Amino acid sequence: MQSARSVLMPASAASDVDLVRGALAREATAFRAIMTRYNQRLYRLARSILRNDTEAEDVVQEAYLRAFANLAGFRGDSSLATWLSRIVINEALGRLRKTRRAEMVPLPAEEAGAARIIPFPFNASPGDPERNMAQREILRFVEQATDSLPETFRLVFVARVIEGLSVEETADLLDIRPETVKTRLHRARKLLRARLDAQIGPVLLGAFPFAGHRCERMTEVMMKRLAFPG
Repeated sequence: MQSARSVLMPASAASDVDLVRGALAREATAFRAIMTRYNQRLYRLARSILRNDTEAEDVVQEAYLRAFANLAGFRGDSSLATWLSRIVINEALGRLRKTRRAEMVPLPAEEAGAARIIPFPFNASPGDPERNMAQREILRFVEQATDSLPETFRLVFVARVIEGLSVEETADLLDIRPETVKTRLHRARKLLRARLDAQIGPVLLGAFPFAGHRCERMTEVMMKRLAFPG
C-alpha cells in the first residue's frame, strides 16, 4: 500500500526522505524516482573512474542493488545523493582494482591497441547539422581530455565542473578536505588548459550525458532486477 504522502505528491517532486520511505515500503514509483533522479550523477562518477561506458552502467546497477538491499541503514546523516554516490565510487574502485590485476597479463599487440572511446549520444537539433557536428566534436574532445586526467584529479573535476557540485559537496562525497578539492581542481584545470579552450566551457554540462532513453533503459532494467512487473 502506498503512503498517504506519496499518493498526494508526484514521485518526481517528493523529497529524498519520502522516496526512501516509499522504497522501504516497496513502492515501485519510489524506486523509479530515485533512479531517474540520480542515474546521470552516478553514471558520470562511475565512468570518471572506469572510463568505460558499459562498465560504468554495470557498476551503477550493482550499486543500486547494494543500496536498495541496505536502504534501512540510510540514516540521513548525508544526503541520499552522497550516500548513493559513495556506494558507486566504492563499487567502481573495487572493479577497477580487479581490472588492473587482470591487465597484469600482457595482451597481444592488436588487442592492446584496440581500445577506443565511444562517443556519447548528443541531443542535437536537426536544423543545424554543421553546428551539431561541431558540438559533438567538442564534447568528444572534452570527454577524451577528462579521461586523460589522473584518477584523483578526474573525480574532482567531474564532480565539480561536469556534475556541478560545490566544493563542500565534493569534499563530503570524496571524504577529503575542501582545501584538497580546490588544489586538485586547480591542478586538473592546469593539466587540461592546453587542450581545452575557454569557449567550450558552457557545453561542459552536456558532457557524459545519461538522460532520455539511456536513463529510462537503465531504470527499466533495474525495475526488472528488483522484481517489479513491467
